[in-house]
Amino acid sequence: MWLIVTIATFIVTSWFNRRIGGTPLLHPVLVSLSLIIVFLLLTGTEYETYFEGAQFIHFLLGPATVALAVPLFDHLERVKKMLLPLLVACVAGAVTAAASAVLVAQLMDAQIGTLLSLAPKSVTSPIAIGIAEKIGGYPSLASGLVLITGAIGCILAPPIYRILHIKDEAVKGFALGVAAHGMGTAFAFEYGLMAGAFGGLAMGMTGAFTAFMLPVLIPLLGL
Repeated sequence: MWLIVTIATFIVTSWFNRRIGGTPLLHPVLVSLSLIIVFLLLTGTEYETYFEGAQFIHFLLGPATVALAVPLFDHLERVKKMLLPLLVACVAGAVTAAASAVLVAQLMDAQIGTLLSLAPKSVTSPIAIGIAEKIGGYPSLASGLVLITGAIGCILAPPIYRILHIKDEAVKGFALGVAAHGMGTAFAFEYGLMAGAFGGLAMGMTGAFTAFMLPVLIPLLGL
C-alpha cells in the first residue's frame, strides 16, 4: 500500500507542478515529501512501517544513480575537453558550500552539532549522512538540510542563469549538480540530456571530494 501511496503522490504532484508552469517552489519531491509526512502523522503510522512498504523505491536509487552514466557516456568527449575547468569548479564549489555554511552558522552562534551537520549539506543524502556521522554531526539533521539545500538550488538556479546569461547546458547542469546534488541533477534534466549528464557527474565528483575534504577542513575552521 505504501508503495502505491508514494508513487501516486509523486505522479499527482508532478502533474500539478507541470500545470502551474514547473515552478521549483513547488518541486514534486518536496511537495510529495510534505504530503506523505502529513498523511503518516494523521494515520499514526510509524516511519519504519512506511519504509518497509515502500522500500522498493529505495532499492531503485542504486540503479537510477548508475543509469546517470548513460547520458554521461554519450557526452564523454565534451567531458574530456572540459576536465580541468570541471575539476576546478568542483573543488571551488564544494569548499565554498561547506565553509560558507559553517562560518555563517558560527556567526549566528549555532551549536557545534548543528555546524557539523551543515557542512555536508550540498552532497547527496547517503554521502551527507555518512560524513555527518564521521565528523560528529547529526545524520538526521544533515539529511533534512540536504533536502532544503536541493530545493533552494532548484529555486535560485533559473533566475541566476538568466541574470548571468548562461546558455550552455553543460554549465547549467554542472552548477546544479555541485550546489544542489540529486535534486539539482533531476532538475537539470529539464534543460536537456547534456545538462542532466553534467549534473550527475558533478553530483558524484562533489560527493567524493567532500567526503575526503571535510574531515580535513573542519579542524582548519576551528571545530
